[in-house]
Formats: sequence, C-alpha cells, structure tokens
Amino acid sequence: MPNCPVCSCASTVKNGHIHTGKQRFKCYECGRQFVENPDLKVLDSATKELIDRLLLERLSLAVRARALKVSEQGLQDYVNRKYALFTPNRTGVIKKKGKLTIQCDEL
Repeated sequence: MPNCPVCSCASTVKNGHIHTGKQRFKCYECGRQFVENPDLKVLDSATKELIDRLLLERLSLAVRARALKVSEQGLQDYVNRKYALFTPNRTGVIKKKGKLTIQCDEL
C-alpha cells in the first residue's frame, strides 16, 4: 500500500476506484482519500482562451465542461482564479464604539 501524500502515514487501505478505474486509497490517520499516481491535466493556452470566450455566453458550467472536454471542478477552479485576479475584495471591517460593522463598497 502507498503512503499518504498528506501525512506520510503507511496505514492506508484500498477504498474503491475513481471514475477512470484507478484504485483509490484512504489514510487511517488523516482520513485523506487519494490515488497513487494521479493524472494531472494542465489547460493549454488555446483551451484557456476558449474558456474566456465561453464565459461571455449564457451557458451552464456543465455544458462548458462537456464542450471543452474538461472536468467541471477543474473548469470552476480556473474561473475562480480568473475572477480573483480582476475582482478586488471590497469588504472591510470597521470598529465603531465597541461594535463591529461590516462595510461594503458599492460597485
């Protein structure tokens, strides 16, 4: 059995298979589920440009993921990172006379 990638514990057990048929393992110490040799798929620049254009259309995340042949979670992660670059955090906490108030700047 492989060691846990998070806590390096050797007490792991088989825990089913993922959608591609690879063996999934679970760590007894931290409870982490993992695959021994994960396939990391990186989005190329052409796919990123297509995602950026599709964000302007009124399509669901599932439709975009199927059209691009990427996972929904990977697509959502990319979109979240993209929006974080261009959207400033406009919420601040101000203390007034013993009370905490939350201030939100208007767009």
